Amino acid sequence: MKKQNSNRRAFLKTSSLASVSFLFIPSSVLGRVKNIAANDRINVGCIGIGPQGTGDMRGFLRNPGCQVVALCDLKSNNLEEKQSQVNDFYGSSDCMAYHDFRDLTAREDIDACLVATCDHWHVLTSLSAVRSGKDVYMEKPMGLTLEEDQAMRSAVLQNNRVFQFGTQQRSDSNFRKACEIARTGLIGDLHTINVWSPGSSQGGDPAQVPVPEWLDYDFWLGPSKYTPYTDNRCSNQLWWFISDYALGFIAGWGIHPIDIALWGAEDHFQGIWEVEGTGKFPTQGVCDTALTWNVKIKVQGGVTVDFRGAESAEEWKKKYNDDSDHGTAFEGTDGWVYVRRGKIDANPKSLLDAKIQRPLYVSDNHVDNFLDCVRSRKETVCPIGTAVKSDVLCHISDIAIRREEKLLFDSERETFIGNQEANKRLMRPMRRPWHL
Repeated sequence: MKKQNSNRRAFLKTSSLASVSFLFIPSSVLGRVKNIAANDRINVGCIGIGPQGTGDMRGFLRNPGCQVVALCDLKSNNLEEKQSQVNDFYGSSDCMAYHDFRDLTAREDIDACLVATCDHWHVLTSLSAVRSGKDVYMEKPMGLTLEEDQAMRSAVLQNNRVFQFGTQQRSDSNFRKACEIARTGLIGDLHTINVWSPGSSQGGDPAQVPVPEWLDYDFWLGPSKYTPYTDNRCSNQLWWFISDYALGFIAGWGIHPIDIALWGAEDHFQGIWEVEGTGKFPTQGVCDTALTWNVKIKVQGGVTVDFRGAESAEEWKKKYNDDSDHGTAFEGTDGWVYVRRGKIDANPKSLLDAKIQRPLYVSDNHVDNFLDCVRSRKETVCPIGTAVKSDVLCHISDIAIRREEKLLFDSERETFIGNQEANKRLMRPMRRPWHL
């Protein structure tokens, strides 16, 4: 447990460093931006510019084919700082700051939006952007409920918008190669997919404290129920692990390796899925999402997805000779292939040199792929339909560990079969005046 907490702290520290990293973009990039005619540039608005949003924004700043023209955040100190930094980067005062995302999405000159808010705002802000004619790059995970995911999918399709999901592992050649090996039968008949990620954190002092003057807390709560402000509640160290605002790392981190499981075995994720599992939850503090979990999802073709929090994955770390807190491994009758960030391995090793007969969609940069598709109107490497299916796998996993019973999920109708209580968890009310 101590090592897992250490890994989580390192991850959160790394995400915090992203808030300043975009300052170190080479000046040559800026020169290319200035050389592109204004009418040819894609104007981008960024909604949510905390550590993750700032890291994503860096990708847009690096691309000379677009310009960040607007920012929105509910933390006024952060908003002012980032606006100043973006304007300094461009050497202008063109980047405007907004408190209300609806004022940003109403601008007719904005072509696309980056949405990197806290999870409970992902869908509502993205819906506003899509319904205003903007293409959207949305940070993962998608919604807090399947109902939100469905609304997002309908809006993207009805408005003919380009959508990119922030599962950036699909723009990494190692993940693509592992999925190609799994999909083309090189490991024989696929029977198991082992998936693991860091678990949630616990803690947070539940005592009420004054709201910081730089935070619009009521607006930040938005569709979530009203809860008195507690110390550091709106920081990445806590909100990610409070179920009013997120599902925890079973979705917030787990979506990454789960999405790779889907990419490498997509044909199996049809029809009826059987899901069951258990989880370990905090017993004190404000955080209440699963610290770790052990979920099994049986899909078509007799394939079992074994999805765990890292604390429960020690046997896999030994099997694949890698002590990482995340990964996806495809196991077949003739071998296996394992992949995580920075590493790919296989048994037999010769699989890594095999010629791929049916290559997958090639993207080497997630932001660039999105911007290319904004221009071409083609689908991104992780379009809306795929994004919803990956997100659903996280939702049903969370529901299974909370219900602690075997559930049957109809992936075509997107409903649990014969279990009304489980289906109730596929939606939740929103605090007025917010609605889908």
